[in-house]
Amino acid sequence: MERSLTRDGRHAIGAAQMCAGMLIIPFLDVFAKLLGASHGPFEITFWRFFMQTALMLPFVVWLGLWRIPPGTLAMQASRGLLLAAATVFFFAALQHLPMAEAIAIFFAQPLILTVLSAVMLGERLRFRRIGAILAGLAGTLVILQPSVVAFGLPALLPLGSAVAMALYMVLTHKLSSDVHPDQMQLLGGIALHEKRIAEMATGEGKTLVSTCPLYLNALSGRNCQLVTVNDYLARRDSEWMGHLFQFLGLTVGCIQNSMDPATRREMYGRNITYGTASEFGFDYLRDNGMASRKEDQVQRDHFFCIIDEVDSILVDEARTPLIISGPMQDDNPLPFTEHRPVVQKLVSKQQSYCNKLATDAKIRLEDEGIDADKQEEAISDLYQVKLGMPKNKQLLRLMEVPAVRRLLDKFDLEMNSDFNKEQRYALKESLFYVFDEKQQQADLTEKGRSLINPTDPDAFMLPDLPSQFIEIDKQAELDLKGKQAAKQAAEQTFQQTSERIHCISQLLRAYSLYERDKEYVVQNGKVNIVDQNTGRVMPGRRWSDGLHQAVESKENCTIEKETKTYATVTIQNYFRMYEKIAGMTGTAETEAAEFNEIYGLSVMIIPTNRPCVRTDRNDVVYKTRREKYAAVVREIQEANQSGQPVLVGTASVEASEVLSRMLKRANIVHSVLNAKFHAQEADIVARAGQKGAVTIATNMAGRGTDIKLGEGVHALGGLYVIGTERHESRRIDRQLRGRCARQGDPGTSKFFVSLEDDLMRLFASAGPISRILEKSFSEGEELEHAALNWSIENAQKKVEQQNFSIRKRLLQFDDVLNMQREVIYGIRNEAIQSETPRDIINEMIEEEVELRLETLEAENNEEGMETFLGWLNAYFPLALKPEDLESLKTEARQSLILERIGEAYAQREAIEEKEALVGLERYVIIRSLDRRWQDHLTEMEELRRSVNLRGYGQKDPLNEYKSEAYVFFEELMQNARSEICNSIFRSATSAEAFEKMLSRMATPVQQAGPAQGQPSALAVAAGQQAAAPDAGAGKEISLPKVEPVRRELPKIGRNETVTIRKGAEEKAMKFKKAEALIENEGWELVSK
Repeated sequence: MERSLTRDGRHAIGAAQMCAGMLIIPFLDVFAKLLGASHGPFEITFWRFFMQTALMLPFVVWLGLWRIPPGTLAMQASRGLLLAAATVFFFAALQHLPMAEAIAIFFAQPLILTVLSAVMLGERLRFRRIGAILAGLAGTLVILQPSVVAFGLPALLPLGSAVAMALYMVLTHKLSSDVHPDQMQLLGGIALHEKRIAEMATGEGKTLVSTCPLYLNALSGRNCQLVTVNDYLARRDSEWMGHLFQFLGLTVGCIQNSMDPATRREMYGRNITYGTASEFGFDYLRDNGMASRKEDQVQRDHFFCIIDEVDSILVDEARTPLIISGPMQDDNPLPFTEHRPVVQKLVSKQQSYCNKLATDAKIRLEDEGIDADKQEEAISDLYQVKLGMPKNKQLLRLMEVPAVRRLLDKFDLEMNSDFNKEQRYALKESLFYVFDEKQQQADLTEKGRSLINPTDPDAFMLPDLPSQFIEIDKQAELDLKGKQAAKQAAEQTFQQTSERIHCISQLLRAYSLYERDKEYVVQNGKVNIVDQNTGRVMPGRRWSDGLHQAVESKENCTIEKETKTYATVTIQNYFRMYEKIAGMTGTAETEAAEFNEIYGLSVMIIPTNRPCVRTDRNDVVYKTRREKYAAVVREIQEANQSGQPVLVGTASVEASEVLSRMLKRANIVHSVLNAKFHAQEADIVARAGQKGAVTIATNMAGRGTDIKLGEGVHALGGLYVIGTERHESRRIDRQLRGRCARQGDPGTSKFFVSLEDDLMRLFASAGPISRILEKSFSEGEELEHAALNWSIENAQKKVEQQNFSIRKRLLQFDDVLNMQREVIYGIRNEAIQSETPRDIINEMIEEEVELRLETLEAENNEEGMETFLGWLNAYFPLALKPEDLESLKTEARQSLILERIGEAYAQREAIEEKEALVGLERYVIIRSLDRRWQDHLTEMEELRRSVNLRGYGQKDPLNEYKSEAYVFFEELMQNARSEICNSIFRSATSAEAFEKMLSRMATPVQQAGPAQGQPSALAVAAGQQAAAPDAGAGKEISLPKVEPVRRELPKIGRNETVTIRKGAEEKAMKFKKAEALIENEGWELVSK
């Protein structure tokens, strides 16, 4: 209770209530002690229960609680007798013993209750709980006087009261555990409606529970959404629950991948919409970053959302942002197809050579009489295989032998020293190419370069362009055109050589490190990446730097163009846009702090309607990974022979493949849930409870699908869940355990761990424990103890804290981009929704003119005036002269210029159709913002990659990122304004309208020409366009702040004069400048 109050922000109220209760209870005991002098214990007990009954009876009758549930009469009567006996014994003890000593003896109750709950309820006795209670009991005995302990019968009275009270609590728990599932489900529904996370175990009906808050919130008429982990569950839940909602008069929709915009808009128009986080997030990006018409936007507002499997979506899937990308406009296709045949030949040669080395090394290492020199030669061969083919299957099998692994690691360490650099170089050069597995880089050796291009030894040497340019300039026989042609030829050679090296390097990575159906799958002629944590396919995601194109070339798929980011948002920032958000899952308690800090969500644990009878065995620790997998196979064989179904959870897709190969060698029929069978994920997991079934899946696969036990499985012990590795998060392990023992079903879970696992290396540093157990812990032996479970959980807690810090840090970086995204999307949405987008254009023109006039006033010279007029007359058909502005002040100049621009635009409005012109205005705004925003996203990605290097200069990367991002955003807005000013009079709704506009504005434009003593406006603008923005650099720009959904400030024009106040100080200024002061510096709006 205290924990839930703390998470909900009501700690003070809960603490005050508990303190009040603690103060009242001692007074009751004091009054009973005082009454004991004249009244017996039975009399005091009678009047106590009588008064309680008199006070509570009206409430009992009013709430209808007086009816005793059928079948519980005997237990209710027993509870009443036990409570009365406990009270009588305690009041009798108060008459014979000092009050403090009677209460001290009575507090032996927790120890008695622990023993009774283990005997009568089957609860596990945990060492920490027993130790804490024994320590408390020892403290109680220290407080007691020795004479009291030896007193005899009076000392047994409070002890008997403690026993009776413990029995009363056990019976109460047994009654409360035998509840109808509806009661638990209603508690879950209340938690969701109150914007919490309801932690409910598998099979407790989370899908049905969500209908209660969805129905209540949908009555408001606004769209409510439920998010699931995949399209199958979204479709299934919407169909199942749709019958209930339709009976209640509501409409239900479901968002699926590849839906057309019209259907999506219809689905969002319904009361309740089901879908995945990716679909909802991508629709938000398309609506705000891609759509150009109101009809193209499909989503409604972000009101209420329930996230099913909330921990999987908000923690696991949130590692990767949602990105919409498209082909680059100036894309230069790389020649992957041209270089693929020669790379295939190169890889084939390398594979043959490495296979021969691995085979020879295996034969020599298996020889028991091998001497030291031959052993070193074998390890040297394996070292070459590791450099040339890190994923060679023979190498991986030999690495499972601990002795071989240690020898290879030792040889690798020796080769990295300067004393052995010549030997290392010789070993590398015997290969065709070498791989740096950590850096994911491939380097050709001289042998490989000769194979690819035997005639040109310098084919892979990048030319030194500066030196070549100097040599070209020294050639006197070449004229200017000849030198220019020679430089262009050198640049083209440089480009071709760099492209050749890049393509071959990426193709080598694609052939040697990326395996089909593991790292990626090919579906419908496209290469889709596989998430190595969940095993799920991630359509639309692409590897960067040409790697994805190299894999497409390898698989003979259509090579798509290199992409750039059009729009992006993190899942965290997307879901924080909702007014109300809730979640449900079976494992959220361990991540409660993260949910509360990032999303403001508290976690409420809902008890199961039936006690969980799952048996969680101790972890079994082995020395090597090879021994662990062998033990897992033996355990699966034993269970499979008896017919007990087995679900094997792995930490990665690679581990699933390894275990599958071992089961095939053991002739055990099994199913593997991997990327190849992603579409049948739910069906494969659902069949895992049938008799004799063996299913291998990653720990997070198949979430949202219950595993129901088949006929006769209950008698075999239920589903047996085997974990092949402890995950770095306790939450994932709890998810795997929770797959069995659904709704009181029997089940068993057990984890197999090796000292070579990633978590054990983090926890035990691999070295210390291995050295301690080197002699006493031999291969094939297993280590099992409850203390090891506790140690591993502590290691998991440390890793969880570190991962949470990383996710929180990444979110802080994304918050910077998120604020900029809100500004851009706000302006963009206003342009789409507004009937008069010209207002936005006028604001942009006004801000640009004001900025340039301020620059002109700061320079205050004739050259500055010429530059300003050159820009003005080039962008707008005004034909202003210096004498028109020289005698005016800055505000008067601005008024005159804006008035002339308004007059010119009015002439244009008289020529073109109003609706067509509105569409053109909207197009100019959206095109300018989109082009600049997409370039800005690319710049921010590069900044994010490089900014951490500033930590070496004792600077906080986050602060540096914020500063640089602000400068980039200022430049973005300045360029967008300039482009809008440049485009508004240079575009028309049709060619005919454009010609009419030119003819009507021809005279004023000609007046600004050279005949009037001024240079051509276009020529001046071409020469001075970059100068004016630079002159205004560093000037703080008031950016338009438009909220996409609602405003906290009233609707005020940006150029209206308002009065603001802070304390006793008042100011009158334009709203566009006052808005920043109101939002950031504590000023308040007085009047407008």
